[in-house]
Amino acid sequence: MDLLLILTYAAICIVIFKVFKIPLTKWTVPTAVLGGVVIISALILVMNYNHPYSSFAREYFVSIPITPAVKGLVISVEVQPNTQVKQGDVLFRIDPIPFEAVVKRKRAALIAAELEVPQLAAAWESAKANVERVNADKERNKSAYERYENGHRKGGVNSPFTALELDNKRQLYLASEAQLMVAKSDELRVRLAYESNIDGVNTKVAGLQGDLDGAIYDLEQTVVRAPADGVVTQMALRPGAMAVPIPLRPVMSFIPNEQRYFAGAFWQNSLLRLKEGDEAEVILDAAPGQVFTGRVAKVLPAMSEGEVQMGGVLQSSDRMFQTGRVIVLIEIDDDVIRKGFPAGVSGQVAIYTEHFHHVSVMRKVLLRMQGWLNYLYH
Repeated sequence: MDLLLILTYAAICIVIFKVFKIPLTKWTVPTAVLGGVVIISALILVMNYNHPYSSFAREYFVSIPITPAVKGLVISVEVQPNTQVKQGDVLFRIDPIPFEAVVKRKRAALIAAELEVPQLAAAWESAKANVERVNADKERNKSAYERYENGHRKGGVNSPFTALELDNKRQLYLASEAQLMVAKSDELRVRLAYESNIDGVNTKVAGLQGDLDGAIYDLEQTVVRAPADGVVTQMALRPGAMAVPIPLRPVMSFIPNEQRYFAGAFWQNSLLRLKEGDEAEVILDAAPGQVFTGRVAKVLPAMSEGEVQMGGVLQSSDRMFQTGRVIVLIEIDDDVIRKGFPAGVSGQVAIYTEHFHHVSVMRKVLLRMQGWLNYLYH
């Protein structure tokens, strides 16, 4: 753009020299040259400071890598490349047969577990009845033992109960106590199994229900759908391919229909003047002679040249010599670039601040001249 300004001044000088027939002398030529140096330098300084320009600009967009959530054989690809689709439209399908078999097994196991719950209730009632029966036997054996013991103690040597009979009754009583402990343990085990619940559902049933839900989810993921309104481009997926849920190997790229920004890289001293909301104009390499208006949407708050991440590698001092540029996002009016041009087009951008606004006319003229040059190259 500086070259355009110099050529324009040179053309004006030539016209003045020709029209007014000014002779080329050692005074007139140096005067024109020195005057051009002063005028052009002043204009360039004022323009660059108050109305920055960048030849490094591009429209950026976000793409969504489509990676299946399950592994399987692709049986059909239903999306057409470079064709708009709606959110939820089917992109491709994975063979569902293995996942349907898993769902059947999980559902059968869940039904079996649900049928076990009333069986556990019946087993608990049976265990409680067994405890009562064993407890009654224990009380009967205890009573018989105590009667034999009292009779043996009171009768002495003339007791009708021998020591052997007394010992047999004691052993029966102790055995019945042990049986009661076993019966209570069985009753506790069955009760805990029956009362083991989470949110009012048997834990085994809840666990199998979770397994079934996971299997159903995997089955649903065999149908891969569009995450948003958008388009799939440069698609190479075909039926018969093995889709694998590895983030590093997506099967296709999806470009959603969302607002895009035109980003320009400006020198850091441009931050002294520009701010959000400033008027901006963009020219595209793909659209010679056209100028698109917009506004400064955001000045990104960080630069990659100063980024440091955790790692086992020391930072080199060479990075300190990389000055880098500030990235400024431009919001184009009416979203005309997205509607009329492929995503990712490049161009140039100029920003017009409120300072020395009358000088912005020259920047606008030069920007349009640069746009006309796109007819010749780029």
